[in-house]
Amino acid sequence: MNTDETAQARARALSSPVRLRILRLCLHQARTNKDIADALGMNPATTLHHVRTLVNTGFLEAEPERRGKRGAKEVPYRSTKLSWNTPLPDAAPVLLETFLQEVNGLAPDEIQVMRVGLKLGEEDQLELLARLRDLVEEFANRPAGDDAVPTSLFVAHHLDTSAG
Repeated sequence: MNTDETAQARARALSSPVRLRILRLCLHQARTNKDIADALGMNPATTLHHVRTLVNTGFLEAEPERRGKRGAKEVPYRSTKLSWNTPLPDAAPVLLETFLQEVNGLAPDEIQVMRVGLKLGEEDQLELLARLRDLVEEFANRPAGDDAVPTSLFVAHHLDTSAG
């Protein structure tokens, strides 16, 4: 595939909330297709289609094959983190839907929310977003300690049409 075809294939792969959730599931530990299907409450054949798409576009890597509890062949998959720096045109709808799916069923005390209205010029907005990205990347690249718990962060910056 040429570079443009690769970029298009990667954008299509990231345009599915299911695939984004699979990447999150496989971020901290390798999971088999069955593990993924169970965690998402989906049919393994359906998740296998999504897993193959993510493998073919470089977002998931297959780890060495292993034998499962009943001796069946299992292939664990792990996120490559390639999605973190892959541009996704019109990302907001798919990211919002993914976020809503991931928090569905959580208790109120399992979600910390911050909402603030700001009035910033373009330069200050760009600085704020760059600093937030740097901070998030700093924490994302830190090694996880033995007591670390998987968590997620969703940040949205948007025009506030109600504030005039």
